[in-house]
Amino acid sequence: MRERIFTKADREQMQLLGISQWEVERQLDLFEKRHIPIDLHRPCTLGDGIVGVDVHMAQVCEKAYKRGLKKGRFMKFVPASGAATRMFEDLFAVLERNPVPDLASIEKEAAAGDGRAQRLHTFFTRAHRFPFFEAWRQAMAHWGADLAAELRAGKIDRALQALLTPQGLDLGRLPKALIPFHRYDDGLRTALEEHLSEAARYVRMPNGLCPIHFTVSPEHEERFLQHIAAVRPRHEALWDCSFQITLSVQSPATQTIAVDENNRPFRNAAGQLVFRPAGHGALLHNLNQLKGDLIYIKNIDNVVPDALKGETVRWKRILGGFLILVQEGIHRHIKALRHKLSSETVEQARRFIQATFWGGACAIGGGLVAQRDLLLHVLNRPIRVCGMVRNVEEPGGGPFWAWDREGRLTCQIVEKAQVDMNNPKQRAVWERATHFNPVDLVCAVRDADGNPFDLMRYRDPEAVIITRKSLNGRPLKALELPGLWNGSMAMWNTIFVEVPSQTFNPVKTVLDLLRPEHQPKGTAGE
Repeated sequence: MRERIFTKADREQMQLLGISQWEVERQLDLFEKRHIPIDLHRPCTLGDGIVGVDVHMAQVCEKAYKRGLKKGRFMKFVPASGAATRMFEDLFAVLERNPVPDLASIEKEAAAGDGRAQRLHTFFTRAHRFPFFEAWRQAMAHWGADLAAELRAGKIDRALQALLTPQGLDLGRLPKALIPFHRYDDGLRTALEEHLSEAARYVRMPNGLCPIHFTVSPEHEERFLQHIAAVRPRHEALWDCSFQITLSVQSPATQTIAVDENNRPFRNAAGQLVFRPAGHGALLHNLNQLKGDLIYIKNIDNVVPDALKGETVRWKRILGGFLILVQEGIHRHIKALRHKLSSETVEQARRFIQATFWGGACAIGGGLVAQRDLLLHVLNRPIRVCGMVRNVEEPGGGPFWAWDREGRLTCQIVEKAQVDMNNPKQRAVWERATHFNPVDLVCAVRDADGNPFDLMRYRDPEAVIITRKSLNGRPLKALELPGLWNGSMAMWNTIFVEVPSQTFNPVKTVLDLLRPEHQPKGTAGE
């Protein structure tokens, strides 16, 4: 590796962020190594890496879930730091055109087969179906304009400004958590509120406490606090509970250094090193700091109105109970291995690991002591049970059998960017996938003695993604840390469970709010 020279100012900058020079050097080495693709063996399929839950097993899981709930073991963790910019990407694109076209022009482009124009046409012709329409109309009224009249006349310039810019509703720069998602008879609900309503159904403790944690961006923290203060009393009254809401921001120490095309540290116009947010993998630090017990993890945009929450909540309880059953099995074997060293306890633990996690041969060698120590090493680590849905061409990673950095074939959640798609064999494995990851996890983050794991020890630090960005017109390369549910959990004990597709209803673009599951009952087809 080439020699790198950092100035005193560089070292002071690192110290201010809380990043060691050693860590910066390690990140620069990763750029030099370029992309290190994951080695896929085969997709996880139902019966081969993905567990199907029948009626009897579902009942057993729900009973185990109730035991855990009675002890107040559960909480919910929601990554919510992202802004809604991508949700309104098509609208921003048309607003930036000079001049902004009218609806007639967009209709012509749509008729010619332009995909973006077709989406824009759908947006404007069904604008009244969006939950934020009334607030949008009022924002236009403040400007002395009538939203409906302008849309009928085909004028969209001011309408888009009223919707997206700080002079209007500023929806394009709000956190997605604070965007109105659904309309009820008594008003609107944001994505954050839907998570409160959902959490009250499966993490509410017997004493009424309902713990839920949101990760937020520093610039949005005050808005979150204001919104929570405004909506919390209504939902606490509705559920007769007390929400224990905590927030955290991504630590500056999780930022990663940027480099130029030659992998040299990138500097801004003032000569300072450029550090960038490191993707959702940085949230492992936030999860680690919680020191929780059993933690549900779910994305901010995957929610439905109350009328459709039943199936989602049922499967959350099943997954939670499944995790407890697996954890109890692990702890029984750890206790047996610690209490009595024998070929019988070793063999029973080996078979449990083979059947529960590895799905294939679990060969171990050496004397009984060495075998016991290896089994304890494998068993006593964080656990996650991950819901997986049938592949319906939704974006996102999926479940695969892959080799981990300890040389074992294990279940992994893999993103497409981690795979060498130029390798025909790896591409073929990827394309045979039957399921994908909706981010529907429940995690056990305490060891057999009840102590919190140091989750940083169970990630694959080299499972990074290198992306190309720019700063003031200058190209740079950025480093994303191992993703929270792929590389950051690469060394966890993992089980995939098939869940119904009805439990996955994400809002990635604003048009997703027009899907029947996000519309008031009886209005979706209007």
